[in-house]
Amino acid sequence: MTKIDDMDGYKEKILKVCNESSKNTLMETLQIEYTDVGEDFLVGKMPVNPRVHQPDGVLHGGAMVALAESIGSMASYIFLDAQQFAIRGIEISANHVKSVREGEVFAKATILHKGRTTQLWDIKITDGEGKLISVCKLTTIALPKKK
Repeated sequence: MTKIDDMDGYKEKILKVCNESSKNTLMETLQIEYTDVGEDFLVGKMPVNPRVHQPDGVLHGGAMVALAESIGSMASYIFLDAQQFAIRGIEISANHVKSVREGEVFAKATILHKGRTTQLWDIKITDGEGKLISVCKLTTIALPKKK
């Protein structure tokens, strides 16, 4: 059990803030929803429907990368001092290993390295049955906010 799990209502508050920040953004357009958070991870989901299909009817790789970067960047925002730092993705790589036509996909971002300046995230995207769809690595940078 993580410390976040122990804090009554804390998890729900974090997820609410994450989901509210998606209004009028790409995350809202793609219907990405943040669903779980723990000490070193964040989970989100995205529906697979024609809005995110490529022309042949399967989930577009770019939509998966957008999901991965959204979840990883929000995780950095949660786990770093967002009052002092602006979080930006500086590199992402993706290996798509399976296609999906419908349902939902789930992305779980887990921290591999939490440096003062850069962070490295492992993001696994799975289908509703838990089968691996894509593996992504995201590097984020924490830039001091200008005062």
